[in-house]
Amino acid sequence: MCPEAIAGSKQSPNRVGGGKKRGRKPGARQFPASSFEEALAIPNAIQKHAAGQQVRRLTLFDNMGKSPDSGPSRQMVSNASKYGLIKGNYKSEFLELTQDGSVATSTEATPRERLLARFRLAIKLIDPFLYLYKAQSGKRLPALPVLEDSLKEANVSGHDVKECVETFIVNAKYLGILKSLAGAERIIPIEQAMEELAEPRLATSVKQEDQSLTGSPVVSQQAVGKEEWDKVCFYIAPIGESESEQRKHSDLFLGSIIEPALEEFGLKVVRADQIGKPGMITKQVIEYILKARLVIADLSFHNPNVFYELSLRHACCLPTVHVIRSCEKIPFDLEQFRTIQIDVSSIYALVPNLQTHKAEIASQVRAVLKDPDSADNPIRSYCPGLKVQGPLQQ
Repeated sequence: MCPEAIAGSKQSPNRVGGGKKRGRKPGARQFPASSFEEALAIPNAIQKHAAGQQVRRLTLFDNMGKSPDSGPSRQMVSNASKYGLIKGNYKSEFLELTQDGSVATSTEATPRERLLARFRLAIKLIDPFLYLYKAQSGKRLPALPVLEDSLKEANVSGHDVKECVETFIVNAKYLGILKSLAGAERIIPIEQAMEELAEPRLATSVKQEDQSLTGSPVVSQQAVGKEEWDKVCFYIAPIGESESEQRKHSDLFLGSIIEPALEEFGLKVVRADQIGKPGMITKQVIEYILKARLVIADLSFHNPNVFYELSLRHACCLPTVHVIRSCEKIPFDLEQFRTIQIDVSSIYALVPNLQTHKAEIASQVRAVLKDPDSADNPIRSYCPGLKVQGPLQQ
């Protein structure tokens, strides 16, 4: 499928980010005036009252118990049409579902088929929404003003930009591609959302769909090229099982403190459970320990895996930053070395000091990256000149 068709240029008249704009009047809205969920009212009614078939507009509204000529009714039809859910407008004699609109509202379609159709209509064919999806896919969701600035740079009109961002976020949440993961809200790739639905038969088409959106094949987080290690920070942390105290703690530190603190350095933070099963010391984990430009080690809970992995990093004398919950004692062997202590005794203690903690981490990171050879740790202190170098570092 050609890029123009993938991006929906034939169905969406406005291009974002420098493309040719066709048929757009000055100040024209570039996105529907409602969320996608709200726009489903008309197509759902067509499925319910007309079995998904073409239906007279007046008959449909009569069955819905609504006036066909009221302002809200007209807006409902307009929004459904702008999302590509139906054919026709508020003046049409008949209303009819589009092919995607039929799949998106059908109880006979599989969950994956419905999600894929809804994604096309709610995100992919709306240029500003597609722009935001491409820019944020796989990332932690930034503050709304940052998203607004991004859209302004992509030539979305200033008076619409705030509403555009808010509608995109509402649509992303409805589709399930905006999720709270690792302590922060993130836009997940559509193929990941599809994989979470228990239906394997569309896996190939989903990957093709995602490749067409991003312009390149989907690459798992573990596939790091030789030239990309300088952009990686490996986060050694107590992970635990899903919903455990250790997992919630690690997610909180990762999403609310570690990642924001490293934004200025352009480092991508990777945690062990993103490249393998929690608790397993695999070749990939060791590779991250030895090759990542930076390691941040969370000593909280005195987790043995953390200390095992940290000792490997120390033996190689590579840049490392230590953090720990302030309620815990720093282990004897490390208490002479700087460890950033974070008070998590209550939300009232943590939230007011988030900026301070992020600044402390950023300052320490800046120092160790500026002079990697100065990285201090027990092994370097007790065995000056010792440096372990394995084949993975060569």
